[in-house]
Amino acid sequence: MHALDIENVGKKYGEYQVLDQVNLQVAQGEFLVIVGPSGCGKSTLLRIIAGLDEHSAGHLRIDGRLMDGVPPAKRGIAMVFQSYALYPHLSVADNMSLALKQERVPREEIQRRVRAAAETLALEPLLTRRPAQLSGGQRQRVAIGRAIVRQPKLFLFDEPLSNLDAALRVNTRLELAQLHRTLGATIIYVTHDQVEAMTLANRIVVMEGGSVGQVGTPAQLYNEPANLFVAGFIGSPKMNFITEDAAAPLGAATVGVRPEHLRLTQERPRWSGTVQHVEYLGADCHIIVAIKDIGKLTVRTAGEAAPAVGDTVGVTPLPGKLLRFDAAGQRLPSSIASEVMPLRAHA
Repeated sequence: MHALDIENVGKKYGEYQVLDQVNLQVAQGEFLVIVGPSGCGKSTLLRIIAGLDEHSAGHLRIDGRLMDGVPPAKRGIAMVFQSYALYPHLSVADNMSLALKQERVPREEIQRRVRAAAETLALEPLLTRRPAQLSGGQRQRVAIGRAIVRQPKLFLFDEPLSNLDAALRVNTRLELAQLHRTLGATIIYVTHDQVEAMTLANRIVVMEGGSVGQVGTPAQLYNEPANLFVAGFIGSPKMNFITEDAAAPLGAATVGVRPEHLRLTQERPRWSGTVQHVEYLGADCHIIVAIKDIGKLTVRTAGEAAPAVGDTVGVTPLPGKLLRFDAAGQRLPSSIASEVMPLRAHA
């Protein structure tokens, strides 16, 4: 039995189709991350799973039980929002235990659950403090603890790290990954940040325009994108897209190659161009090369190997690393040899 089954779920606001025939199954204990650009429907889908919004079509089941029309409190879920939504006048312990008190859970059981969650999240020294006395990362851990004590069937996270600074996001990602391993819980996590998706997920759902573009492991989405949208959305820096005037030799409308699959070389390079910009990141560099009749390509290389702006460089793709896409943007089944040319950059 799946932890969650979504069958042909749709959502309309008037004539506006927010979700269109979404189908998805989530396994017990899975960490599933839903990603996509703003307005793609990912947060709406999460709200429908939580019961905060009603779907216009299709069916939704949690642990095999039909949830159509079931109120949020009866779904066995706990949700962690982007805002911490903590009560400022309550202590950490009281914030974590409030929902259990409202459910009339026995006092001893409440104390046991709060202690266990506090130990898991390293919150024991903070239980008597109020939210104003906590850092952003500590407040987020309290919000997660409040969800843990309810022992839900599903944990739902809606962009929980977006209010944290870069260092805290890294630390909290590690804590979430450890939490998932410790609890073995089923987690559905919505984010616009592909780094969070790639580092946390067992599987990723990429959404576009209210529909599911592709579902797969991080490695599958990175190495085997189903279409141009997924290929361009997953990966940083973004994949280079190149189109060709004469499609017949390649049988493709667009060719894609990731920046790390391009090499700077002076020995029989495929292209030659001028370095327009260098982004030095320490361990590696992103080099923007302008190539006549091709356009701009981003090359990812080791930091110490970075050329200077204005240098003439040769660029060659690694064999077998070019991906082909048809006119509809769908990936064709086989890669193409790096020897095939000429090409020009896709705008």
